[in-house]
Order: sequence, then structure tokens, then C-alpha cells
Amino acid sequence: MMSKLFSEFEPVSAKQWKQQIQVDLKGADYNDSLVWSSPEGIDVKPFYHADDRSEAPSPIPGHPKTWNSTASVFVDDVSIASDLARAALDRGAEALYISADSPFDMANMFDAISWDDQTLYFNFQFLSETFFGSVYSYFEKRKATVVFLVDILGNLARTGNWFHSEAKDHEILQKLLATYPDQAFLHIDTTLYQNAGGTMVQQLAYALGQCNEYLNHIAQHAIVPMETLPPVTYSVAVGGNYFFEIAKIRALRKLHAVLASAYDCSEECHIIAQSSLRNKTLYDYNVNMLRTTTEAMSAILGGANSVVALRYDALYHKSNEFGERIARNQLLILKEESYFEAVGNPADGAYYIEEFTEQLAEKALSLFKQLEKSGGLLNQLQEGQLQKKLKERAAEEQDRFDAGKKVLVGTNKYVNEQDRMKDDLELYPFVKIKPRKTLIEPIIPKRLSESVEQNRLKNEA
Repeated sequence: MMSKLFSEFEPVSAKQWKQQIQVDLKGADYNDSLVWSSPEGIDVKPFYHADDRSEAPSPIPGHPKTWNSTASVFVDDVSIASDLARAALDRGAEALYISADSPFDMANMFDAISWDDQTLYFNFQFLSETFFGSVYSYFEKRKATVVFLVDILGNLARTGNWFHSEAKDHEILQKLLATYPDQAFLHIDTTLYQNAGGTMVQQLAYALGQCNEYLNHIAQHAIVPMETLPPVTYSVAVGGNYFFEIAKIRALRKLHAVLASAYDCSEECHIIAQSSLRNKTLYDYNVNMLRTTTEAMSAILGGANSVVALRYDALYHKSNEFGERIARNQLLILKEESYFEAVGNPADGAYYIEEFTEQLAEKALSLFKQLEKSGGLLNQLQEGQLQKKLKERAAEEQDRFDAGKKVLVGTNKYVNEQDRMKDDLELYPFVKIKPRKTLIEPIIPKRLSESVEQNRLKNEA
């Protein structure tokens, strides 16, 4: 028998809520006291109500019913990487995110692993048609799903150079798409824009611009029928603004569907989410566990297909058993003990999140249109305009951090002056300066706390 509890109360309108708030404010201005503006230009109200909506929110296209707990493995020493991959899968990881700077031996890397419907993402910092072929052949008859993350524009933005040349890179990508028509190759890496300080609106607009460059090129050159093109994969970095990050991932799916429909290709996309590096800190590093946990929650609630675990000590420690275990168990606890697997789309219908989703999508679509009027993402990269806008935004955020208006606990507020890190650094945790000749200015990711940390390291006794 259903409870009659709610039928005993009269519904409260948005107008009534606001009137009561005005009474409680005792003459203070509603907008000045309770409404704040986000860096994305969205005014955040103290409450959201069905009365404020003229129609029900549209569903999120392609929102997954489940998500994969994903472990990141970098292949340098193949023997070590193989052990890490096997251990991760044996201890609960459902997918692997494999990175490498150069080709490696597939048999030595993967023969020791028993495959059972796991997903593997391959993100290589090189572009080799031959090696992609060897990976495809190795897994063709094995029980695993392989996703190749090929992003030639992302490499240009990150390094300032093509892998080979503009013509050669496109030629290799075209061959891969034509040779393996059932294999997902197209990848849009938006993590660079987030880690370089871009707003969520910029991240979404530039992601859309990058995807449009690929889809337009494929359509113009008739490389494959657009309707048979496998879903595009996006990588996103998730920061600490909990509800906005949920909305960002939802908005990305909506925006991709709009763009894809114009090309008659799949309106669904695949999203890999990983923690942002921009807000991670060297000092008081245990706080990073809290940050990565809430960021994983945002990714899951937002609808990521895979969530990549980031070690709390990834800035300064090489791969280690304890750090890997903590990162993996953060995701396992969310899935197995916190019931984040129980509901497919828990954010659906929440007026607060739905409003942010729509506003982020609208603002990003407007910026995307401006980008296209200016010649498109590639043109703007080559002219240095994207780099300029990202640096301007990063400088604004840095100023807020330096002034203490943007807080990183343990770094610019509630600092433990007794922390010592100089003797614990196994990795260089700051932006690496490597002079080289580039075609364009690369987009440089940088953490907010780097300058503070460098000064503290110099002054350690």
C-alpha cells in the first residue's frame, strides 16, 4: 500500500519559496546574498523549481547503464607494465587504459593475462599504421574489446607538431578507418583544455570543434560511409566543481548528438573520464584522495562509460603497489559498496543539474559557432588564438588561487608548514621545459599550485 504522506501536504510554488526566502533575508538583497556567478558565466540560484521550466528536460542521448572501473598502465618496461596490467584486472579493474611512447611487444605484454570481456583503451604518443595492425591482429580472436584513441589534432595542440606531417597523419588515419571499419579510432582528448585552465564552456566548445574537423574531413573525402562510422570517443578531465562536472559530461553527450546528426553518423559517443591534474597538489598529498573520489563520483553520475583511477601520489611517485591499490579501491568502493552501480541515470530530472546541463550546452554551442565562423579549430590553433584564450582564462584562475579566493586545502589554506617533500620526489612534478622547434605554440597544462610548491621546496630546511 502506497503512503499517503505526500498527499497531506499542499505543493509549494517557486513564488512561495522565494517569498519565504525574502522574509528570512530580513531586507538583504536576494541576488547579492544568494546568487553567485560561476567562471562559466552561469548565475547559480539558491533553489530550482519545476515552475521555472516551460517543458520537461530532454533525455541524455547514449547515457550508459553501467561504467567500467579503469586502471591506467604506462608501457615503458614491458615486464613491469604486464605485471601491473594483470594485477589490476585480477584485483577488480574492468578495463585498462594503456599508454606508450613507442611500439612494444604484444605477446610479452599481454600473453600472461586471461581475457574475459575486458575493455582496453590504447592511447599512443606515436602514430604507426603497422603497430595498430599488430594490436588489432593480436586481439582479433581474444575475448576483449579494443578502442584505439587516435587524436592527431590533439597531438598537434599538445606538442605543437603533427606526428609526422599534416598530410601523412591524415593519410594514416584514413587508412585505419578504411581498413578497420568496425573499429573505433576517432578520439577527442579534452583533458588538455581542462588541465591548461580552460572553462567548461571552452572544453565543450573545443571538443565539438575538434570533432567537427574530423567528421568534416571524413565526409568530404568519402573515406567511409558516415552512417557506419563507429561512435566517437571523448576523454574528459573532471575537476572539483562537483555538480558542474556532472552537468559537463551530460552536456557533452547532448552537443555531440547535435553535431553527429548533421553528418548522419552515430549520435551516441563513448566517454572516458579521468581526474584533473590541475587541482592536484604535492604538499598535503592525502587530500588528493578526497579530490579524486569526488571527481570519480561526478564522472559516474554524469554518465562516463569508463572512469580512470588516478593515484593520489601520481605527481611525485613512480608506480607503486599502495598507490595503485588505493586508486583502484576508490572506484571499487563507489561501485560495490556505495551503490553507484544501482541506478543508471540518478541525475536525470534534478532541476539543479538539468539547468546547468542546458546552460553549459547552450553557451558551448554558441562558442563553437563563433569558432567555426573564425575558420574552425585547426585554423584557430595555427593562428594561436585558442592558446591565447586558454592562457587568459588560466591566468584569471591563477590570480584567484594566488589571492586565496580559489582554495586548495593544505596548499593555500590550512597549510601544514611542517610538511617536507624534497626527499620524496621520484618524479619531477612541475611543467617540464624542453626547447624544441614546433609548428605552432603548444597548449601547456599546468597545475595551480606549482609556484607555491616550488617556493616551499626551495625553503625546506
